[in-house]
Amino acid sequence: MTTIASSPAPASTLGSHHLANPVFQAFVLLRVGFTVAPILFGLDKFLNWLVDWPLYLAPQFNDVIPGNAHQAMLAIGAIEIVAGVAVAVRPRFGGYLVAAWLAGIIVNLLVLAGHYDVALRDFGLLLAALTLARLAVVFDQHTAGSER
Repeated sequence: MTTIASSPAPASTLGSHHLANPVFQAFVLLRVGFTVAPILFGLDKFLNWLVDWPLYLAPQFNDVIPGNAHQAMLAIGAIEIVAGVAVAVRPRFGGYLVAAWLAGIIVNLLVLAGHYDVALRDFGLLLAALTLARLAVVFDQHTAGSER
């Protein structure tokens, strides 16, 4: 029986900034996704087209933050927009920022209860944001030479 073994790419090609490089493709896909999604979700906090966002704020957190849930969602929307822009400009920092933000969302959803499926999805997104930050060590022009 003949098997075809795929060998890993040589280390010299892992950092190749060519779209033919699957590792670079993964970095680009994650960077685009984590730029666009936070910006769109942030904008929607102002518009409430997708959902009535204040319903997603756990009452325990609403009781300790200033203002009401709607005002909190406006602040959250602004932060999400900033996080998306951070990913676009500095994906290594932005990836960690989005991961931390997602961790906060997960805690909120667990406290809120009834949204465990969304919390689990956001945990997957958190892992993807961490992956983006790690790939940025190799592919982000601002950090590529600093850690080699």
